Amino acid sequence: MKNLTLRNLTKVCNGVWHGDNALLDQEISAITTDSRKIEKDCLFVPIVGERVDAHRFIPDVMTKGALATLSERELPEADYAYIQVDASLQAVKDIAEFYLEQLQIPVVGITGSVGKTSTKEVIASVLKEKYRTLKTQGNFNNELGLPLTVFRLRDEDQIAVLEMGISDFGEMARLTKIAKPDTCVITNIGTCHLENLGDRDGVLKAKTEIFQSMKPNGHIVLNGDDDKLITVREYNGVKPVFFGLNSERDVYADQIESKGLKGVACRIHLGEDAFDVLVPTPGIHMVYNALAAAAVGRIYGLTIEEIRRGIESLETIRGRFKMIETDKFLVVDDCYNANPMSMKASLDVLHDGEGRRVAILGDMGELGEDEAALHEGVGIHAATCGIDACVCVGDLAVHIAEAARKANPDFPVYYEKTRESLLEHLNDYVQKGDTILVKASHFMKFEEVVKALEEM
Repeated sequence: MKNLTLRNLTKVCNGVWHGDNALLDQEISAITTDSRKIEKDCLFVPIVGERVDAHRFIPDVMTKGALATLSERELPEADYAYIQVDASLQAVKDIAEFYLEQLQIPVVGITGSVGKTSTKEVIASVLKEKYRTLKTQGNFNNELGLPLTVFRLRDEDQIAVLEMGISDFGEMARLTKIAKPDTCVITNIGTCHLENLGDRDGVLKAKTEIFQSMKPNGHIVLNGDDDKLITVREYNGVKPVFFGLNSERDVYADQIESKGLKGVACRIHLGEDAFDVLVPTPGIHMVYNALAAAAVGRIYGLTIEEIRRGIESLETIRGRFKMIETDKFLVVDDCYNANPMSMKASLDVLHDGEGRRVAILGDMGELGEDEAALHEGVGIHAATCGIDACVCVGDLAVHIAEAARKANPDFPVYYEKTRESLLEHLNDYVQKGDTILVKASHFMKFEEVVKALEEM
């Protein structure tokens, strides 16, 4: 890994070297926090978690070929090289910041209340048409996940697309200090993490911390149809590029036509240029994601054809509106996470499904003191958006069920208190030919519901 010698690592971490000085100028091959994924000459980082203190794995990982390890404590019995640090997590962040500076490649940083991951996927799909592109995998978007993503970069990579997720003030500032993005993308300002951020103005304040460590002469790409983001007129002299469905935006779409669950067609206007494209994932929100990707593609010099090809070659990922066709159903696996805005958007897409359209909806977390009312809003939307039935699961989802019944007494609504009881009675709620949306916050573990539907 470029310039990640043990000497530099010790300096970057403000650490104390314990070991043979002859090793100090040797570069490590990789960095891992997982004792099961040790590579020869890697650096092991023991994280102290709520349940497990990974320091206990140090002797084992060193016998498996690690070059050195970090440690938050002195190891008097050690016969191997280690760097003693005050805190492993802070050391990981410091190393990631240093390593990214060594690589000198452009970074696209993405945040927002809803659609971070899908926007990241479309942007990466576009940029790969011209550049070797590394993107965030899974949910590696927090203060540990972001550094681990950075450590996957190698000299041959030409651009990084990094997702940044937060739940409180100050987190984004710490993430952007690591990433130092050349381009900052914000998808929208919604009602996520209100228990910490208070209201949407608090969300705006927290998300726009992404600008604080943006590179000089960087770029800002914002959803111009969001009433909060449109108020961002400039940051340190950088004026945003706004995208949306309004022709006054810098990048906009019109001639939008749903192709059902096959996707959505539209015409994207990019300055003086325009092109027709089929976004291969359904929902108007995907048009916004494609617009953000088109704006970023233009910033990095892609042609119209490269941008169109990148959008149309997008591949969906499990848990993020992934279509799973079985012998009996079309399952829409959107169970990775949920909030009121994304829940309503997914219900709107379900409306375009074939056969009986059934939503299986679970609790949404981290909504603060208004959580009951926000669940009720989803229930009203479910009952009035034109789908055929709704199954609500969880202590909070009871508010979805009750509000749906009040909004439309003729709308079939079913309720199960737990995921386990749902799985016991799942066969009662679905039938052959259904299109089934499965969506809830991650802690509900609705991937088990998806698996059960696949096996029916």
